Amino acid sequence: MVFDCGVWCAKYLLCIFNFIFFVLGTIIFGVGLWLAVDKHSLIALLKLVESDNIEKFTQPQVIEQLAYVLLVIGAIMFFMSFLGYLGAMRESRCLLSTYGTFLILLLIAEIVAGGLAAFYKDKVRSESKNFLQTTITSYSIGENVDATSLMWNQLMSNFGCCGINDYHDFDASAAWQASKGNRTIPEACCMLKEVSKLLPRDEDCVTNPSDSNSYYKKGCYEVFADWLIAQRELIIAVIVVGIVHLILIILAFALCKAFAKYNDMRL
Repeated sequence: MVFDCGVWCAKYLLCIFNFIFFVLGTIIFGVGLWLAVDKHSLIALLKLVESDNIEKFTQPQVIEQLAYVLLVIGAIMFFMSFLGYLGAMRESRCLLSTYGTFLILLLIAEIVAGGLAAFYKDKVRSESKNFLQTTITSYSIGENVDATSLMWNQLMSNFGCCGINDYHDFDASAAWQASKGNRTIPEACCMLKEVSKLLPRDEDCVTNPSDSNSYYKKGCYEVFADWLIAQRELIIAVIVVGIVHLILIILAFALCKAFAKYNDMRL
């Protein structure tokens, strides 16, 4: 079918966008599937931990939950992009209208979720803190360290914070109580001279923490929340995704109308 320049550009622009999302969705789904089936080899390949300790870092449910999240996100991206690409290439009004409708529903869901999060921000804050509290209850050091503990060590050492609200949060962890010895805080809560090895500047920091040698009173929740707000790139990325979302909806329904017009002209 022969189209004018505008329809031709819209058709192939939609194809290009959806091909990119198709590739990204396939990669995300593949990583999620790999993580669900054989997390040991993926972690070893990415060299997230030492090979001798892989078994310790692949037990918590957080790894499995991450795999399922990646599978869902990848599957949605795969399905939606395939539908849009196929609809544009085959010039199918049915596929394009279905694709556009799904995009509208997805956009509405995103807006509603964002609105609810803003309206119930105190509830969201409380629930997110409760979730973090469930992860810190298994925090440990030494030979019993696991993936959750590693995550907390990375978070605290890189953001200069300690616990969720402060160092008292670790009291809820039986593993920490059993392994801490004479420590008051973990090494990751100290001001470090070597972050990769969690080496404190002050050797007395873990037993006698103070404002001058540690972050023991500085909770990670507030620090991380402030960091997210300060990330202009993240805000720009959200705006760009929203604009692309709207563009795809407009292109899908514009092509539906254009294809209907050309079909009527042929009759």
